[in-house]
Amino acid sequence: MVGNLLIRGMLIGILAGLCAFGFARVFGAPSVDRAIAFEEAEAQPAEAHSAEAGHEHAEVELVSRPTQAGIGLLTATTVYGTALGGIMALVFAGVQGRVSHLRPRTTIALLATLGYAALVLIPALKYPPSPPAVGNPHTIGRRTALYFAILVLSLVATVCSVSLARRLTPSHGGWNATLIAGAVYLVLAAIAMAALPQINEVASNFPAALLWNFRLASLGLQATLWAVIGVGFGLLAERTLPARPAFSR
Repeated sequence: MVGNLLIRGMLIGILAGLCAFGFARVFGAPSVDRAIAFEEAEAQPAEAHSAEAGHEHAEVELVSRPTQAGIGLLTATTVYGTALGGIMALVFAGVQGRVSHLRPRTTIALLATLGYAALVLIPALKYPPSPPAVGNPHTIGRRTALYFAILVLSLVATVCSVSLARRLTPSHGGWNATLIAGAVYLVLAAIAMAALPQINEVASNFPAALLWNFRLASLGLQATLWAVIGVGFGLLAERTLPARPAFSR
């Protein structure tokens, strides 16, 4: 049964990756192209100065921009979607009937919502994605480590909150337990965000509208992936799992 769920989750992940690719091409690629154009325009004066000083050097482009925005982006979104769909299927197989006794579609919808909030939204609020021309290349290692730190802390806070909700449900009811656990998660996430240092490497002359559009497109791409997997895999899971026996007195 787990194998069937895994295969279906990966297939839905491929579909989600294709949908994310289409979203990125329409909404994300224009922002990236404008950011690259801005970076090149900013670099021209420095290159001209180096040429005048006799230090001119040719910069080889390893992968062209059309390839990056085409087959490269398609490969990235498809592989990521396949992996995410497989992981969601395994998590669903582990919680359905043990932690959650809801319908498969409802369980998957909750998992997708929690996953997007904990693994995408909260980390992006602390360390939002940035387009080319934003960020110091010498600090990329530190920025990556801080991003994974908030990612892990958010995931741990989610697991703790879900466990708390399960413990409180028998005594406080499902609705009250969910509200309490949600409040605890927000407090833990706020503490983690306050404890980690800020990163502000956006140039003062970088267009604010371009930065805003890029970040919205990044969140939208992730939302597309999680939504397609949440809806599509929920439908397939209900057809895969055996129906519950009817209640009899």
